[in-house]
Amino acid sequence: MSQGRLMIVEDDPDISNMLRIYFQTQGYEVAVAQRGEDALEMCRQKLPHIIVLDIMLPDMDGYDVCRNLRGSLRTSHIPIVFLTQKDERSDKIHGLELGADDYITKPFDLEELKLRVKNAMGRAQYESLTNPTTGLPSGRLIEDQLRGLMKRGEWGIIYVGIRGFGTFSEMYGFVAGEEVLRFVAMVLANTVDTVGTANDFIGHIGADDFIVIVGKELIDLMIEDLRQRFDAEIGTHYDWQARQQGYLVVHDEEGGEKKVELMSLSIGVVTAEDGPFYDIREITEAAASARRGGQAV
Repeated sequence: MSQGRLMIVEDDPDISNMLRIYFQTQGYEVAVAQRGEDALEMCRQKLPHIIVLDIMLPDMDGYDVCRNLRGSLRTSHIPIVFLTQKDERSDKIHGLELGADDYITKPFDLEELKLRVKNAMGRAQYESLTNPTTGLPSGRLIEDQLRGLMKRGEWGIIYVGIRGFGTFSEMYGFVAGEEVLRFVAMVLANTVDTVGTANDFIGHIGADDFIVIVGKELIDLMIEDLRQRFDAEIGTHYDWQARQQGYLVVHDEEGGEKKVELMSLSIGVVTAEDGPFYDIREITEAAASARRGGQAV
């Protein structure tokens, strides 16, 4: 079972390859970026659960990478461990001031780095900051964003679920189900990159429930893009026969057969105009009700 997605941002190929091989043997899914801009782009495509970040990079220093990550709602929650040759107290303080979670200097002990990575990820998950499957913000981070809506105008919430996800997981198993959740997280990220702004927020509430907080004017475009991306690729998660038929054949307890459509998105929308809202629970209940009760877009 994967320990999580780890990104290594290091321009020295000997060090990055050594870390990649080591953490892969520890059960991590590892991505390597040699430049800061590459790291930022890779984060937009597939959120890592944690980043090991060198300060000295060829295009921008690690401090700027950290500042960019912390400045975006999409990536502000990702734990960051600085890895650098700098050991001055002022450098360490500067990194921590920018929001880094930990700091280790070269030369380093691999076991110590492994424990620092494990502990930083554990703290984030214990505090309900991220979903362990998708790496998206969850729990308290979603609540913080919803509280912020109470002070804003012209906001919109897109509440996204996966119709047919339960049947799919029963047929194909929980590992295939987790792959679908990661696929939806990727679809949401690609849609926000294409249609949305850097200030839009994506969260994973739990199970197959996701939330996107956007400007009201972007809702229709975003939903259209979401559906197109999801529908175009969801078939790849099924076996060949189901893809060709366009449905699953499910057997009930009596041995009868039932046709079940392939998964699709179930979407509900709530905007500030649906209020007034006085509590974040009222917002989430309204969004969930819109998705269930026929108000879906």
